[in-house]
Amino acid sequence: MTENNNAERNLFESERAFRLLVQGVTDYAIYLLDLNGIVSNWNAGAETIKGYGADEIVGQHFSVFYPPEDREAGLPAAALEAARRNNRFEAEGWRMRKDGTRFFASVVIDAIYENDVLVGFAKITRDITERMRARSALNESESHFRLLVENVTDYALYMLDPEGRVTSWNLGGQRIKGYLPEEIIGQHFSRFYTPGDRDAGKPARALEIAREKGRYEEEGLRVRKDGSFFWASVVIDPVRNNAGELIGFAKITRDITERRQAAQQLERMQKQLAESQKMDALGQLTGGVAHDFNNLLMAVTGNTRLIKRHAINPRVVQAAEAIEASVRRGAALTRQLLTFARRQQVDPVLLDVGETVRAVREVLSTVLGRAIQLNISVPAGLWPVFADQTELETAIINLGINARDAMPDGGTLTIEAENCFVADGDDKGEYVNIKVIDTGTGIPDDVIARVFDPFFTTKPVGKGTGLGLSQVHGFVNQAGGNVAIKSCLGAGTEIAIRLPRGEGHAGAHEAEVLAEGAGTVLLVEDNPDVATSSTLLLEELGYRVKWVADADSALREVEHNGIDIVFSDVVMPGKMDGLGLARQLKRSHPHIPVVLATGYSDASRKSGSEFSLLRKPYELHELSNALETARGGSIDNPIGLSSK
Repeated sequence: MTENNNAERNLFESERAFRLLVQGVTDYAIYLLDLNGIVSNWNAGAETIKGYGADEIVGQHFSVFYPPEDREAGLPAAALEAARRNNRFEAEGWRMRKDGTRFFASVVIDAIYENDVLVGFAKITRDITERMRARSALNESESHFRLLVENVTDYALYMLDPEGRVTSWNLGGQRIKGYLPEEIIGQHFSRFYTPGDRDAGKPARALEIAREKGRYEEEGLRVRKDGSFFWASVVIDPVRNNAGELIGFAKITRDITERRQAAQQLERMQKQLAESQKMDALGQLTGGVAHDFNNLLMAVTGNTRLIKRHAINPRVVQAAEAIEASVRRGAALTRQLLTFARRQQVDPVLLDVGETVRAVREVLSTVLGRAIQLNISVPAGLWPVFADQTELETAIINLGINARDAMPDGGTLTIEAENCFVADGDDKGEYVNIKVIDTGTGIPDDVIARVFDPFFTTKPVGKGTGLGLSQVHGFVNQAGGNVAIKSCLGAGTEIAIRLPRGEGHAGAHEAEVLAEGAGTVLLVEDNPDVATSSTLLLEELGYRVKWVADADSALREVEHNGIDIVFSDVVMPGKMDGLGLARQLKRSHPHIPVVLATGYSDASRKSGSEFSLLRKPYELHELSNALETARGGSIDNPIGLSSK
């Protein structure tokens, strides 16, 4: 008896505790329905969520919690029928509170059996409005993100599965790579790589790096559907689920072809700027020393002629001639350096290229030697070019000497010329191409970029100045053309000089002759050594010479003494240089001709063809021609060298 009472009491306490638990729950509405859906009890959670007190709702049909449209659709009855049939019913949907407001509910209805007989239903309702709103916001955000990704056109944004097959595709991928979604989804992304990259295993290596390091980035060539290449910036990120398992890759590709081309153009411009700055610095350097150096050569030239005039011993004459040859080489080196720096005063004329090439053939044959065969292919009908004849001849000879040194065991040197037309670009126009081709050893790639640099040479010490190709580069650019070089190790070198077509007819040049001088020359020269040398040459031509050291003295001398011609250096001390003196005399004494001489001067480059200009060191015949040209005199009676 006592045991039965204890059991009943324990059961009562258990049920009481359960009722208290159910009644005390506030987050869930927990209540019972009879077989017809009438509410038979009510907990605190139900009152909190739905707003009804127990006395207000017990005995009412649970359909009162449904919105009118759901009641009209029969959803309450369908829910009970589903719970009766399946023992359980679960759903989410809108429900009504007492005050008419709606909330989004998670609903569970369980069928309750007693002795295998259905006696009612247990109903649990939870307000999940906030969760629903959060989920809705997430879905909307994901939808917006999908729309964003799908409609981006500047980037190809797509997904790959773990094996590298495309699983999604956006408009950017379609625009950049040319594939429609139905053409590419399911295909392996390796088809975007070049054949060489595929053979090298780059696609698989990219996925492996992304998998192991968490990211893969590179720039490189990629292939469009039509087979064309573009330069791409590529990022691959692994995508993992919450468990850390790899489920695929996110791939972003951008076409940066234009950006790369712009960067390359900027790099080229920076190189051109650096080259320009280098040329300017070189010009400043050469200009600073060329004048004094050529003055020294001029003094040596004059005194050497004096030695030859009075020498009796043949060995002394031979030594003087050797000195003259060295002076000429020194002057040539200075001209080459100035030409490269584009500071050399040139004398451009219309030239017949064929005539010029043939004129240096004998010199080339001599310097090349018997082991090298010289072939010249210059067709008739070549256009004339406007260039300095001496510089063009020097350029061809320099190229020939370089070719000879590249063929120590012999070979063939070919000089070709042809007319050509550039159809577009900054160089559009008509040109004459002169190609010098050898069968020598060729030039390594690490050397070819430097061959036009001044003083750069691969020859042993004492075998080259490093100015030969520099002269070619400077002369061609100064003439408005360009020079290009192609070479292959063991297969020879080709250097092409391209010069703009000149207008007019290129005829033969007049022969250089010496004429008997007559009259008085006013020599304006601040360097006594050069003045002495120049005086010797002028007297040898038969002129009387008066010497002054500056422009002011020259103007006074012209006013008080009979002067037939003024021969002045350009660079002189004082407020007025030689060019200023020449212009002053042109205004005050226009009948007195003026000839200018210079080793190098910026002022001389500004004179243009306004006055006759003679470059130091000059030869006797060059001085004679300059003076006669300035005087407008006749050279009908050449007499050769004067014995005075």
